[in-house]
Amino acid sequence: MRCVIARYPFDLTKSEVEAMLKGIRPEQPVTGPCAVISRKVYPVKQVGEVITKQDRRDFTAFEVTRALTRLGFTCHEQPPAPATPAPEPAPAAETPADSGPDSTSYIGTTLG
Repeated sequence: MRCVIARYPFDLTKSEVEAMLKGIRPEQPVTGPCAVISRKVYPVKQVGEVITKQDRRDFTAFEVTRALTRLGFTCHEQPPAPATPAPEPAPAAETPADSGPDSTSYIGTTLG
């Protein structure tokens, strides 16, 4: 698909973009516009630099986002929130068997 980035035309396919980014780590932290490529979240400016071989100041994030969206990638204005871990289970309630005279819990007892 023909994409214009920084006034230059590029003939790109989705698989070519994935191949270009293979082995390249996404910059961290991702704070602005980003794209999900091969299950990794990349800043669009980093992707644009890799696929155009131009300086990041030569193009806008919007140009790269538009091109990546047309190629079928998912793009976001802000990185998606990380998955929250499952909440820890509540502690088990104290059972009557744990609070009798034979219990090992001595909290609240008086020594006499």
